[in-house]
Amino acid sequence: MRVDDFDFELPQDLIALRPASPRDAARMLVVRPGGLDDRVVRDLPGLLAPGDVLVFNDTRVIPAQLFGQKGDAKIGVTLHKREGPYEWRAFVRNAKRLKAGDRVDFGAGLEGVVTEKSADGSILWRFECEGALEAALHAAGTMPLPPYIAGKRPADARDAEDYQTMFAAREGAVAAPTAALHFSPDLIAALDARGVGRETLTLHVGAGTFLPVKVDDTRDHKMHAEWGEVSAGAAARLNAARAAGGRIIAVGTTSLRLLESAAREDGQIAAFSGDTDIFITPGYRFRAVQGLMTNFHLPRSTLFMLVSALVGLQTMRGAYAHAIENGYRFYSYGDSSLLLP
Repeated sequence: MRVDDFDFELPQDLIALRPASPRDAARMLVVRPGGLDDRVVRDLPGLLAPGDVLVFNDTRVIPAQLFGQKGDAKIGVTLHKREGPYEWRAFVRNAKRLKAGDRVDFGAGLEGVVTEKSADGSILWRFECEGALEAALHAAGTMPLPPYIAGKRPADARDAEDYQTMFAAREGAVAAPTAALHFSPDLIAALDARGVGRETLTLHVGAGTFLPVKVDDTRDHKMHAEWGEVSAGAAARLNAARAAGGRIIAVGTTSLRLLESAAREDGQIAAFSGDTDIFITPGYRFRAVQGLMTNFHLPRSTLFMLVSALVGLQTMRGAYAHAIENGYRFYSYGDSSLLLP
């Protein structure tokens, strides 16, 4: 398909710079075959049935934004994908000033050595520090806000909490699975009372999620790879819930992409551990999920292509037009949608 098919105009004042407070007070647009329904996130229990299962991503965002100096050049680094105990692939601002073997001081006792420059523009770094790299990153790095927020304001102390979900447990993401930012302990208690189940998996979200699609045809786009894991126990419980008539509702496109990566042709979900670069566009046959809760995405993005694959491009264009007309807040800190095809 043409990438232009997924374009739309978004007023800049609809880009959310802070999350709703409390989290479950965010608006939620319900998209079903019968039409659209304006709700709020705390209405979710009444929109699901006992036996349905919500699937959350338990990845935790690390301070993946680094700023260093090489001579008179300022080097900005956004970590993307871990390649080893002290190795990370990253996107780099001012990368033309670097060559293999160059050393950059990021402060707080953390240095990075350029080991490889890739054709996609990323750089493989080998980091050097005293002790564990995780501790050094927490000392030297800052929270990696999405570019559409970082371009309007710097990260601050509030983001350290705002940009983590209540399920965040396993460190490794450089972007939050933002659909789950809307959940609170009170909402989880209400879902429990309703009989809605929940499972967690892990997909360490990479910075590639924000990369623009630069080709004209979706068939020519190469998706970034991210590491994910679905445990054998979670897979078995999800299969049992579906066999009993429950729906599997992914909370966020990261959860959906990993579930579909782990699903067999017959729809059974298998244990999974490894990289996935699944790219979902209209025409894809969904095997694992029966619904998706997700925020509102960028025009021409792989994520808008994914939601269009789930409920139809014209349906999503209509839903986004409705959201824009009615002042829904967009992107990572914005409002939510519940897609029930």
